[in-house]
Amino acid sequence: MPSVLVVGYDPQAIPGVDAEAHRAALDAELARFGEHGIDAAMTLIVFDASAESTLVASLTKQPWDVVVVGGGIRKTEQLLPLFEQIVNLIRSRAPQSAIAFNTSGGDSVEAAQRWL
Repeated sequence: MPSVLVVGYDPQAIPGVDAEAHRAALDAELARFGEHGIDAAMTLIVFDASAESTLVASLTKQPWDVVVVGGGIRKTEQLLPLFEQIVNLIRSRAPQSAIAFNTSGGDSVEAAQRWL
């Protein structure tokens, strides 16, 4: 069974966002991976000192076929340093993994399928 790690920005760290609703949508997307026969996990990070250790723990938990980086990280100009850090950690800690990018939390399956 193919494996995918989805890396996203923790909705609880975004001011003005309904974190519970956002998390429910992310959980629904994880369930959709299962419907497509893909083992998936999600790691939510924030832009602080914990980002690297949180991501490294997830990247090294198992060999991932694909790591999907969420649009919330890529599209937010203030998070550019975090995005760079994530890409470089994927390259160094999970070099066997393809890197994919979604446009929203609702198309992570399709992003991963491009590389499976």
